Amino acid sequence: MSQAHGMRKGAKPGKIGAMVSALGAAIVRGEIAPGAVLPPEHELEAHYRVGRSVVREAMKTLTAKGLVSVRPRHGTHVRPAQDWMLLDSDVLGWVRNSGGLDRSLLLALEETRAIIEPAAGALAAQRATPEDVWRINAALAAMDDGQFDPQAAIAADKAFHLAILEATHNPVLRSFRGAIDAILSAIFDITVGVFTGNLPNHAAVARAIEARDAKQAREAMEVLLGYTYGHLLSDGAITPPDLKKSTLGETP
Repeated sequence: MSQAHGMRKGAKPGKIGAMVSALGAAIVRGEIAPGAVLPPEHELEAHYRVGRSVVREAMKTLTAKGLVSVRPRHGTHVRPAQDWMLLDSDVLGWVRNSGGLDRSLLLALEETRAIIEPAAGALAAQRATPEDVWRINAALAAMDDGQFDPQAAIAADKAFHLAILEATHNPVLRSFRGAIDAILSAIFDITVGVFTGNLPNHAAVARAIEARDAKQAREAMEVLLGYTYGHLLSDGAITPPDLKKSTLGETP
């Protein structure tokens, strides 16, 4: 959701975004405990050097992301992690930047991909236009070219999966684009080390889509995701570091 959506007159989007980012990241880092009551508006205004309208719009955004709940006469409470909107790109980004994702969350994200992407591959095989197939193959070629450049590899890999999602021509699945993008960013940071080994599986998906073979596209995507899932299961290095504790996040 856009932070400026429904914004009060006089509120500044840049200041709202900065406050949302600082306070959201502080909550995710555990600097403000679940169940804790945030300071009253006037204290938040002073701490972040913003006006009341900015504070209120920031609270609306954090509420929509599942990080806080506002109860009249009871203040604004921090919600537990299980209530966070983890498919929100901001929230997942804060989790990533807080020191790493633990294995259980990474595996949960990969399970979510396993629910969506094989079916998306099958639909893409049935519905992809020539332009869709070109985009998928172009992303595959970029993956091959960038396999020894981690940043290029991640960008091309994301483009490949998002191109398949677009090729479904299903408006509901396409609406998952932002969520899948956020998931891929989190997963690929960990799995880029085994990127080259999974390239043939990506090629198999692309060939099946181009051949209009929905069954093969589904099965090839399952193999591709199984490769990633297996790596996550075997990787013992996914542990979040100790985090500093403070009272409130600082605006950048």
